[in-house]
Amino acid sequence: MKKSYKKIGIILAILIVLVLIWFFFIRKPEQPLALTTQKPAKGYIAQSVTATGKIEPVDTVTVGTQVSGIIKFIYADFNSKVKKGQLIAELDKSLLQATLDQYKGNLQNAQSQLVFAKNNFNRQDLLYKTDAISKADFDTALNTLNAAQASVASAAAQVRSATKNLSYADIYSPIDGVVLNRSISTGQTVAASFSTPTLFVIAKDITKMEVEANVDEADIGDVKSGERASFTVDAFINDQFAGTVEDIRLHPSVSANVVTYTTIINAPNDDMKLKPGMTANIIIYTKEVNNALLIPAKALSFVPDSSLMKQYEIVGKIGRKGARQKAATTGATDDNAKAAHTGKSRKDSTGVAKQTAFVWLLQGKKITRKKIQTGLNDNTQVEVLGGLTADDMVVTGVTGGDANTQTAAKPGGSPFMPQRRGGGGRGR
Repeated sequence: MKKSYKKIGIILAILIVLVLIWFFFIRKPEQPLALTTQKPAKGYIAQSVTATGKIEPVDTVTVGTQVSGIIKFIYADFNSKVKKGQLIAELDKSLLQATLDQYKGNLQNAQSQLVFAKNNFNRQDLLYKTDAISKADFDTALNTLNAAQASVASAAAQVRSATKNLSYADIYSPIDGVVLNRSISTGQTVAASFSTPTLFVIAKDITKMEVEANVDEADIGDVKSGERASFTVDAFINDQFAGTVEDIRLHPSVSANVVTYTTIINAPNDDMKLKPGMTANIIIYTKEVNNALLIPAKALSFVPDSSLMKQYEIVGKIGRKGARQKAATTGATDDNAKAAHTGKSRKDSTGVAKQTAFVWLLQGKKITRKKIQTGLNDNTQVEVLGGLTADDMVVTGVTGGDANTQTAAKPGGSPFMPQRRGGGGRGR
């Protein structure tokens, strides 16, 4: 029995030592609650639409050939700068020249037949007037003359056609520009029987490029011509290029049940960094406000908790428990639900329909509820249109206490579900 008491005493002593070690060396003392605040500040805020697209020249021309033949000479290559009317390729002209010579011979023969038919008609006309021949002989001579004239006209048309085809053997540049693509090589046979083959693709002016942005149907309503845009390309990831929305094409593109609209953005390319075919990541600024009064967006979701009443006096309606729980899980209270808008109808800071929201101001040891008017909200900052001054201290969250463990998952709960935050009401 004494041994049992001795064991129990040893165990109790060990437990007491462990508790003392935890209390003095391991346990972290609870931090006092403290409010995080921020004053409204002047700054820039914008509503934007993101999209991806492709860099293309403003105007390209496909150069083909109207006659078939073998490529004999090529005078322009990839990236060659060409002028309008410059000879850039030449087909073998031997067959075309032979055809032209044949038609010229046919024309000379028809002209000779015409001369003979005219002389014969003149003789027959004199004999007919003296009643030396019959009417039938006269009509035969007249018909022969008409046929000869028609033959000359037909042969002359064939000569003109063959001459034109021969001229098509010389391929000229239709514009001033740069050769983007060459699809032929010397000795290659091109056939123009059914469709015009492509020989060259020439860009008119690569110092002026355009971006073909694919804007989602959910965002296209905010995009308008003349809006500012910026974009980056993978080749120059640290450079930001500027542009302007020029046009929104009405023809939709559907891929995997996603509807997008091609939006054309002008992009100057004076430094020649942009190349056709590059992929662009685009931001279109649909609404912009400079020198706006801004507060953090998380200030709209702050809701004071009863734990703050030990240190602060709360002035104003805190809200129902359900409203506070909604703020903890979604980041917005019932009062501030209208403030979480994107300002789609906005033209400037004075033309938007004001949205109502509520924030809490720190005034010494008091936390006061304040009604404000908001404008644009980019989920990081909120534009304040009325109700606050630059000297107000807006409460954005709580630090200390159990605020650092408020978002921990409860035992048995899903780690993927939104968790209940404590009274600190920290921002999203």
